[in-house]
Amino acid sequence: MNLGLFGYLTIIVGVLELVFAAGVFVFVRRLERRTPAPLGEKVGAHKAVLAKLRKRESMTPEEIEYATELVSDSRSGLAYCIPAALFTIGLFYVVGCFQQLHGAAPSFRTFIGLIPMLTSINLTVQLRRVSGLKGNLESAASALRESPDELTVA
Repeated sequence: MNLGLFGYLTIIVGVLELVFAAGVFVFVRRLERRTPAPLGEKVGAHKAVLAKLRKRESMTPEEIEYATELVSDSRSGLAYCIPAALFTIGLFYVVGCFQQLHGAAPSFRTFIGLIPMLTSINLTVQLRRVSGLKGNLESAASALRESPDELTVA
């Protein structure tokens, strides 16, 4: 039995998909088991906190706690299993279609797998943008520690 190049690539990509899916499973289980930050339960808090962090605006301790959670989640290696799993799903589809063609000209259907591949690239870029805010988060946390309490008794 000769599978050819695309047959072997399909098998390799399928095994990689299983590995990345296991990583996604572990990452999601970790997220589900921890107690969420109270601010994370509010609609739109994610976007608002990250916007404040990007603009280096002053933040409350609750916002810093939530931003720390967001940045640490995006810096986790297991977080990158999510876009990797999406990418390998698309790659599996494309390579599997090429394997089934046996040298015939590919149709448009073959390239439908590019949609999850492009989506995974966008997701990876977004994770990198959030993880790059670590420096801003450290400066915001240190500014909060250095500022004196504004509640004074007259």
